[in-house]
Amino acid sequence: MGTWGVGGWESPDYSRDEESIDALRYGFELGMNLIDTAEFYASGHSEELVGEVIKEFEREDIFIVSKIWPIHFGYESAKRAARASVKRLGTYIDLYLLHWPTDNFGRIKDTLHALEDLVDEGLIRYIGVSNFDLELLKKSQEVMRKYEIVVNQVKYSLRDRRPEHSGLLEYMRREKVTLMAYTPLEKGSLAKNRRLSEMGIKYGKTAAQIALNWLIWKENVVAIPKATNKDHIKENFGAMGWRLSEEEYEAALRCI
Repeated sequence: MGTWGVGGWESPDYSRDEESIDALRYGFELGMNLIDTAEFYASGHSEELVGEVIKEFEREDIFIVSKIWPIHFGYESAKRAARASVKRLGTYIDLYLLHWPTDNFGRIKDTLHALEDLVDEGLIRYIGVSNFDLELLKKSQEVMRKYEIVVNQVKYSLRDRRPEHSGLLEYMRREKVTLMAYTPLEKGSLAKNRRLSEMGIKYGKTAAQIALNWLIWKENVVAIPKATNKDHIKENFGAMGWRLSEEEYEAALRCI
């Protein structure tokens, strides 16, 4: 479950907190145990809402992803940002990502080293990046001292296949780095695709479920669709537990 817009956008909006908590709780109850948030989302309020919901569940059953915004890159500032996120969440972070790259690679390097030390401290478990192209991912991997970069979160969908065309997806597959795909439904436009809807008839699935299954069909791809109401969360959940055939996988490409 993605949480961009949950709790507000760039600043907090408390008016829909109850609805957001109810929706996230519903997702966990269905079994959607990976949740993606960030310190930037609603200026940390998204993390606070996630922290509120997870109190009701066994912590080890949930995988929390959060991200550090570039203004906090740097060794000491990254540590402070991570501790602030942990405080808002009320728990450790399973996967902590550098949210966006910066032109100053020295700050990226220092941040990655800070995250390695945070793993040793038990505040985070795994390290990743977000929106890193192929060359920057390789360069970042080279400066890691004792842990590996396990995830690169990038925009990827049936309509936006740049990770394939750039060679990023294949490289990450070889390196066993998970690609976490955001905006997998292209802000809802793929959910309205008539040809994908027709494909879904065989499985009793919607166009959105076909588009999501197309992504997670790949062995190293995870999709994080945003959903702020129960109906959409239930629909997203229905993208799992079945698999397009290879022929259908190829056919989906011709629907776009």
